[in-house]
Amino acid sequence: MIHRLYLLSFAILITWIPACAAPPIPHEPDRVDVTLHASADLVTTAVVQILTEGGYSVDRTDDQNLTTGYRQEISGPWDWLLRWRLGTSRSRVEVMVTPTSESSSRLRMNVLYEGKDGLFTQWEDSPTAQPQSAQNQLRLIKNALQLL
Repeated sequence: MIHRLYLLSFAILITWIPACAAPPIPHEPDRVDVTLHASADLVTTAVVQILTEGGYSVDRTDDQNLTTGYRQEISGPWDWLLRWRLGTSRSRVEVMVTPTSESSSRLRMNVLYEGKDGLFTQWEDSPTAQPQSAQNQLRLIKNALQLL
Protein backbone atom coordinates (compact mmCIF):
# COMPACT_ATOMS: atom_id res chain seq x y z
CA MET A 1 0.00 0.00 0.00
CA ILE A 2 2.77 2.45 0.92
CA HIS A 3 4.64 1.49 -2.25
CA ARG A 4 1.59 2.42 -4.37
CA LEU A 5 1.29 5.75 -2.54
CA TYR A 6 4.92 6.56 -3.38
CA LEU A 7 4.36 5.59 -7.02
CA LEU A 8 1.25 7.74 -7.21
CA SER A 9 3.07 10.70 -5.65
CA PHE A 10 5.97 10.25 -8.07
CA ALA A 11 3.60 10.06 -11.07
CA ILE A 12 1.81 13.25 -10.02
CA LEU A 13 5.14 15.02 -9.53
CA ILE A 14 6.40 13.94 -12.97
CA THR A 15 3.24 15.16 -14.71
CA TRP A 16 3.17 18.44 -12.76
CA ILE A 17 6.79 19.54 -13.36
CA PRO A 18 6.56 19.89 -17.18
CA ALA A 19 3.39 21.96 -16.79
CA CYS A 20 5.37 24.55 -14.83
CA ALA A 21 8.15 24.77 -17.41
CA ALA A 22 6.16 26.01 -20.39
CA PRO A 23 7.89 27.94 -23.18
CA PRO A 24 7.37 31.72 -23.31
CA ILE A 25 4.28 33.02 -25.07
CA PRO A 26 5.21 34.33 -28.54
CA HIS A 27 4.20 37.94 -29.12
CA GLU A 28 4.91 40.90 -31.34
CA PRO A 29 7.19 43.70 -30.11
CA ASP A 30 5.21 46.57 -28.62
CA ARG A 31 6.21 49.47 -30.87
CA VAL A 32 4.66 52.64 -32.23
CA ASP A 33 6.03 54.70 -35.13
CA VAL A 34 3.85 57.73 -35.99
CA THR A 35 4.07 61.27 -37.28
CA LEU A 36 2.43 63.86 -35.02
CA HIS A 37 1.39 67.37 -36.04
CA ALA A 38 3.27 69.09 -33.22
CA SER A 39 6.83 70.33 -32.84
CA ALA A 40 9.48 67.98 -31.47
CA ASP A 41 9.84 70.08 -28.30
CA LEU A 42 6.11 69.84 -27.55
CA VAL A 43 6.08 66.09 -28.23
CA THR A 44 9.14 65.53 -26.03
CA THR A 45 7.56 67.54 -23.21
CA ALA A 46 4.32 65.55 -23.50
CA VAL A 47 6.21 62.22 -23.54
CA VAL A 48 8.18 63.14 -20.41
CA GLN A 49 4.98 64.28 -18.66
CA ILE A 50 3.00 61.13 -19.52
CA LEU A 51 5.79 58.71 -18.67
CA THR A 52 6.55 60.49 -15.38
CA GLU A 53 2.86 60.42 -14.42
CA GLY A 54 2.85 56.71 -15.32
CA GLY A 55 5.55 55.93 -12.75
CA TYR A 56 8.64 55.96 -14.97
CA SER A 57 11.84 57.91 -14.28
CA VAL A 58 12.77 59.51 -17.61
CA ASP A 59 16.38 60.07 -18.71
CA ARG A 60 17.27 62.13 -21.75
CA THR A 61 20.26 60.53 -23.51
CA ASP A 62 20.48 63.23 -26.20
CA ASP A 63 18.22 65.71 -28.02
CA GLN A 64 16.15 62.96 -29.65
CA ASN A 65 16.31 59.90 -27.37
CA LEU A 66 14.55 59.28 -24.08
CA THR A 67 14.87 56.15 -21.97
CA THR A 68 13.23 55.16 -18.72
CA GLY A 69 14.09 52.98 -15.81
CA TYR A 70 11.68 50.25 -14.78
CA ARG A 71 8.25 51.54 -13.86
CA GLN A 72 7.66 52.08 -10.13
CA GLU A 73 4.83 49.84 -9.02
CA ILE A 74 2.59 50.73 -6.11
CA SER A 75 4.07 49.16 -2.99
CA GLY A 76 2.21 47.72 -0.08
CA PRO A 77 2.71 45.44 2.92
CA TRP A 78 1.56 42.32 1.03
CA ASP A 79 3.67 42.74 -2.12
CA TRP A 80 6.07 39.97 -1.13
CA LEU A 81 3.18 37.51 -0.97
CA LEU A 82 1.76 38.59 -4.32
CA ARG A 83 5.16 38.35 -6.03
CA TRP A 84 5.97 35.01 -4.46
CA ARG A 85 2.62 33.40 -5.19
CA LEU A 86 1.32 35.11 -8.33
CA GLY A 87 4.40 36.61 -9.96
CA THR A 88 5.03 40.14 -11.09
CA SER A 89 5.88 42.23 -14.12
CA ARG A 90 7.99 45.24 -15.01
CA SER A 91 8.26 47.56 -17.99
CA ARG A 92 10.51 50.25 -19.40
CA VAL A 93 10.23 52.53 -22.43
CA GLU A 94 12.58 53.74 -25.15
CA VAL A 95 11.47 56.81 -27.14
CA MET A 96 12.91 58.68 -30.12
CA VAL A 97 11.43 62.02 -31.20
CA THR A 98 12.76 63.46 -34.47
CA PRO A 99 11.57 66.70 -36.08
CA THR A 100 10.22 66.31 -39.63
CA SER A 101 9.33 70.00 -40.03
CA GLU A 102 8.69 72.99 -37.77
CA SER A 103 5.16 71.86 -37.04
CA SER A 104 5.44 68.06 -37.11
CA SER A 105 7.62 65.35 -35.64
CA ARG A 106 8.06 61.60 -35.75
CA LEU A 107 7.60 59.56 -32.58
CA ARG A 108 9.05 56.06 -32.22
CA MET A 109 8.24 54.29 -28.97
CA ASN A 110 9.26 50.81 -27.84
CA VAL A 111 7.82 49.32 -24.63
CA LEU A 112 9.83 46.46 -23.13
CA TYR A 113 7.68 44.34 -20.83
CA GLU A 114 8.91 41.42 -18.73
CA GLY A 115 7.19 39.09 -16.32
CA LYS A 116 7.92 36.21 -14.02
CA ASP A 117 5.81 33.63 -12.22
CA GLY A 118 7.25 33.94 -8.73
CA LEU A 119 10.29 34.72 -6.64
CA PHE A 120 12.42 31.86 -7.93
CA THR A 121 11.90 32.26 -11.68
CA GLN A 122 13.73 34.43 -14.20
CA TRP A 123 12.41 37.49 -16.02
CA GLU A 124 11.04 36.67 -19.48
CA ASP A 125 9.64 38.84 -22.27
CA SER A 126 5.87 38.95 -21.98
CA PRO A 127 2.97 40.52 -23.87
CA THR A 128 2.55 44.10 -22.66
CA ALA A 129 -0.28 44.84 -20.27
CA GLN A 130 -2.81 47.31 -21.68
CA PRO A 131 -2.09 50.24 -19.31
CA GLN A 132 1.63 50.17 -20.21
CA SER A 133 1.20 49.37 -23.92
CA ALA A 134 2.69 51.60 -26.60
CA GLN A 135 -0.76 52.25 -28.10
CA ASN A 136 -2.10 53.43 -24.74
CA GLN A 137 0.96 55.64 -24.17
CA LEU A 138 0.45 57.13 -27.65
CA ARG A 139 -3.21 57.84 -26.85
CA LEU A 140 -2.19 59.63 -23.64
CA ILE A 141 0.48 61.65 -25.49
CA LYS A 142 -2.01 62.69 -28.19
CA ASN A 143 -4.44 63.65 -25.45
CA ALA A 144 -1.79 65.81 -23.75
CA LEU A 145 -1.03 67.48 -27.10
CA GLN A 146 -4.77 67.86 -27.77
CA LEU A 147 -4.46 66.01 -31.08
CA LEU A 148 -7.38 63.61 -30.60
